[in-house]
Amino acid sequence: MISNLKQQMYFSKKLELIFKILLVLFAISCIFPFLFVVIISLTDEKSLALNGYQLWPKEWSMEAYRFIFGEGSQLITSLGVTLMITVIGTIIAVFMTGTYAYVLSRNSFPFRKFFTFYLFFTMLFAGGLVPSYLVMTKFLGLKNTIWALILPLAFSPYNVIVLRTFFKKSIPESIIESAKMDGASEMRVFFQIVLPLALPGVATIGLFASLGYWNDWFNALLYIDNNQLLPLQYLLMKIQNTIDYMARNTDMTLAQQQSIQNSLPQESIRMAMVVVATVPIAIVYPFFQKYFVQGLTIGGVKE
Repeated sequence: MISNLKQQMYFSKKLELIFKILLVLFAISCIFPFLFVVIISLTDEKSLALNGYQLWPKEWSMEAYRFIFGEGSQLITSLGVTLMITVIGTIIAVFMTGTYAYVLSRNSFPFRKFFTFYLFFTMLFAGGLVPSYLVMTKFLGLKNTIWALILPLAFSPYNVIVLRTFFKKSIPESIIESAKMDGASEMRVFFQIVLPLALPGVATIGLFASLGYWNDWFNALLYIDNNQLLPLQYLLMKIQNTIDYMARNTDMTLAQQQSIQNSLPQESIRMAMVVVATVPIAIVYPFFQKYFVQGLTIGGVKE
């Protein structure tokens, strides 16, 4: 019996070791593409054209980053705009999503079914691009304002459903009833009891919202003409479009086009833009990671 127990322990250790090796390999497969992008962004353009993609380039170069950061004050301004809309937008999105989800999670709310149907209806049928543009520019008058970058992404029906389910699964009804018996108002119950207990779910929604704001460029394309309000993603896209235009300008001679293509680090600039756009939000992600899995798994089951 002792020998069988030893064999089982030996087998379990071997199995655990195999799983650890598989997890390490999977983690490397996830990290490697981004590291490869960083390497390409630091590769000299001529070396890249001659030798192709290499894990260890023959010639290193910072020319792509010099070209991007050559925008100087505009890049700093765009980064500041993106940070501002990400912070303000995430706060507004979490507040709107949290309050709507909390109301839907309360069985005592008499209009719960109506507002749930209204939520699902907006997921199935959207107004469309033209009505949205007319509402933002003509009715609300938000063209060339910071709110044109914040309000279109401030509310997501999917996030409401996730957070509503999280409230129902993780917040015992007895706690809320006890607080109400002690004289607490609905707002006090929500802010002082529900939100602290639902921190994993709220952090997950906050991560979804912040990623949406950070990566958004389409709203800037529609509503922003002022260079002082351009977000980072849209600025990087404009830089890429400028490079493509310069390299393919039909008004130039073939020799001029070839000269521009040789002088501009086109491929490495593309990769450098990916790095510049990804690194800041990647630095923030570990602070949300401990809440992310729990919030998504608990809130992802619809009752």
